[in-house]
Amino acid sequence: MKKTLSICLSLFISSTILAQQKTTVIVNADQGKYQIDRNIYGQFSEHLGRSIYEGLWVGENSPIPNINGVRKDIIDALKHIRIPNLRWPGGCFADEYHWMDGIGPREQRAKMVNTNWGGVVEDNSFGTHEFLNLCEVLGTEPYICGNVGSGTVEEMSKWVEYITSDGESPMSELRKKNGREKPWKVKFWGVGNENWGCGGNMSAEAYAEHYRRYATYCKNYGDNRLYKIVGGPNVDDYHWMTTMMKNIPLGLVSGVSLHNYTFTHRWEDKGDATGFTEDDYFTVLENGLCMDNLITRHSSIMDIYDPGKRIGLIVDEWGAWYNVEKGTNPGFLYQQNTLRDAILAGLILNIFHDHADRVKIANIAQMVNVLQALFLTEGDKMLLTPTYYVFDMYKVHQDATMLPTTVNSGEYSRLNRSIKEISVSSSKDKDGKVHISFVNIDPEKDIDIECDIRGMKDTRLLGANIITAPETGSHNTFDKKDVVTLKEFNGATAKNGKLTFKIPAKSLVTVEIN
Repeated sequence: MKKTLSICLSLFISSTILAQQKTTVIVNADQGKYQIDRNIYGQFSEHLGRSIYEGLWVGENSPIPNINGVRKDIIDALKHIRIPNLRWPGGCFADEYHWMDGIGPREQRAKMVNTNWGGVVEDNSFGTHEFLNLCEVLGTEPYICGNVGSGTVEEMSKWVEYITSDGESPMSELRKKNGREKPWKVKFWGVGNENWGCGGNMSAEAYAEHYRRYATYCKNYGDNRLYKIVGGPNVDDYHWMTTMMKNIPLGLVSGVSLHNYTFTHRWEDKGDATGFTEDDYFTVLENGLCMDNLITRHSSIMDIYDPGKRIGLIVDEWGAWYNVEKGTNPGFLYQQNTLRDAILAGLILNIFHDHADRVKIANIAQMVNVLQALFLTEGDKMLLTPTYYVFDMYKVHQDATMLPTTVNSGEYSRLNRSIKEISVSSSKDKDGKVHISFVNIDPEKDIDIECDIRGMKDTRLLGANIITAPETGSHNTFDKKDVVTLKEFNGATAKNGKLTFKIPAKSLVTVEIN
């Protein structure tokens, strides 16, 4: 009797475990309301380490193939992922950058010491013209961050005029003298950066007053309309957000920024980019998922003062921040990029999609050679990181309609804590194609997916792709560039409104259906 009972109990437990491994998903393909703004796929390139110099900028005379001094291989790769906007010149660097030093003949430009990042001397060879010309080549929106910390209202207002004015004025004449006859279109302007910290160590109340002055004197010229962005809170500083929304008239602001980085442990010990344990892997993803709560709570404050959701939440610095690679300049923030970071990026992008009603711009930090970079360079060599391939996979969601999606999945548990093992986001593009992106964070377990697509008469599978690798710490090197890449996925089937497949452990999968 005891033996029979034991066998029955064992069978019950086994069947329960198997049942728990199946994840059910409902996609409401006919209920989309909000557009996923393409600008949440923005990039960030600060004058930091080898981000600009040796990363983007090599100069017109470099033997490395370039377009107007910028590496051609990176330009081509950015065009492929349809980069929507590029934030420059900082970061902390923005509030010590004086734009007049970066215009005119390069040999005559003033040199400067980058006091925030490594104390290196920069020759200002990459300045306003070089940046805006790059954006034109890329077909992307420039996002300029102005100097509030060490600058003046006059300095920033003249920068806006220099770039965007076509009238008769000293600034437009100076631009023409420097080789640009017609003005550029620059919509996105950040009024300072992290003004609670490196941008001046201001109180919320003091910065709000500064912002009002700066925003007043940054003018629209011609048909260029400024999208003015308030330097918003650091992580969970809800007082800062409340002060910005309460003290700044809605007519002076278009968006409020939010900065939140993902560490393994804490600021003083951020954990290692490679060679991490499974506990470290779990903790990074758990910390990354905190982005959802941050956006929810900050959005609830914004809703009080802006119930019509006219003002965007701008997450213009996000991503993984680990300890720098051993033997590198600690001020350069150079780190490797693994499959773990690809999974983290997928989770956070899914969160941005879920908050499409409020999140309008986001910029991963950073684009080249710094933090969670899309590219690493070494001389004439360049590689695409696992994170790059997520942006490649997810580009189908740009400007698509977010589809309400519910997920019933098991949990991934470590350290007596649990997080959902599956994250899903869905959208419908202008042609009626539905794209569904799945992230399986469990490092060991393949999971059966059963997806009910409601509101579509037919479900024809057009294709699918996958990002995965042998280990969560797998990464690309200059000797082995394709360890983690984007590949075709053939395991999915779609029939009678149902999508079914087995998603491999530690992987991202996106399917296309019409």
